[in-house]
Amino acid sequence: MYELRCDPTVTAIWDSLPDAARTRLAHALMAVCEDPIAATQPYGVDDGVTRQLILDDTIAVLLVTAAMKRVRILQINHLG
Repeated sequence: MYELRCDPTVTAIWDSLPDAARTRLAHALMAVCEDPIAATQPYGVDDGVTRQLILDDTIAVLLVTAAMKRVRILQINHLG
């Protein structure tokens, strides 16, 4: 299981999402913490490190650090 991390600015964006989008993102991030490569898509060049989680109304850019078993949310964009 990977540890999920984000800074206070990203947390504030996550908290400001509409309820349904926030819930979908939380559930999707649980899957990311189980297997970040399978649950995400490459962000740009597939380096296995920078990934994106694409949902119907939200996109999150993630940094996967396999050696430390960490996923850091770099950015959240709400499309709705």
